[in-house]
Amino acid sequence: MSRYLVTPLQASYPRYVRVSRHTIASFLPEVCQAIIDHYKDEVIQCPQTKQEWRSLSWDFQDEWNLPHDLRALDGKHVAIRKPPSSGSLYHNYKGFFSIVLFGLVDAKYRFLKLDVGGMRHMSDAQIFNASELKECIEDGSINFPRPVPLPYDDVDTPYFLLRDDAFAVRKYLMKPYSRRGLTDDELVFNYRISSARRVVENAFGILANLWQFLLTTLHQGPDVVRRMVEAAVCLHSILRMRYTAIQDSLFDREEEHHNIIHGQRRETVNMHDLANVVRPNRDTIEAKKQREYLKLYFNSEVGKVACQPYIIRQIQV
Repeated sequence: MSRYLVTPLQASYPRYVRVSRHTIASFLPEVCQAIIDHYKDEVIQCPQTKQEWRSLSWDFQDEWNLPHDLRALDGKHVAIRKPPSSGSLYHNYKGFFSIVLFGLVDAKYRFLKLDVGGMRHMSDAQIFNASELKECIEDGSINFPRPVPLPYDDVDTPYFLLRDDAFAVRKYLMKPYSRRGLTDDELVFNYRISSARRVVENAFGILANLWQFLLTTLHQGPDVVRRMVEAAVCLHSILRMRYTAIQDSLFDREEEHHNIIHGQRRETVNMHDLANVVRPNRDTIEAKKQREYLKLYFNSEVGKVACQPYIIRQIQV
């Protein structure tokens, strides 16, 4: 599908489309905006009912062996050239100029909610703390399902989202343990959480592999880049919804070259990639208790998966 669209990468090579760069630059924002206006409301939708949220949880349980997980969220910095007279407004904490794509992703690599370009210099945690999503979760208006027992268990456990170590633990937000010298049970918990959280990283990888302008430094202005990124996400979601089998077969063949990891076939997670820096204690007591309970469940007879002993041996080597 993308081969028939004029992407910014193709715009650098007018001979491919037989249109001058200046002409492409003039109609590219309008094309992107037309894609957004036509498709965004259809393909990027946050669940509205408890049943829709539970369906997302069942997908994560089936695909990633992680019950009660609703979605994974993360941010991606899209590099841009410094806009004129912008000072440090677009200079991020990683040391380059960018806009931020912050998204919620389901188990099938579909973006169900996104915020493009709003915060620039802020970290992912700061973006989330200032977002409408966090406000809706905490005031209950997002309609999360009520806590119910985990499979084959009898203790009500809240549903949650997945994030990395940059975030504080909340009852609705789980992350791996970050301290050094973890026990085997904690390593198992980290494996289960981190393997499922990889879905959002995979989604960003799939998106960038398909729309390769996301791998370069863009020279368009921030407003145009926002439209380009949002249009790319809309088209990505259409492909994930309508042509999933075709996409998956392509990703399987390209896995070794692009490091795209499909959930059903990945057996290991590189635990050494997890941050081990001890951060200020911002986690709530109730959230810590919930994480401890999930750790015990993942190591119990009813909650464990068969590959866990193999994973622990591999990490300890």
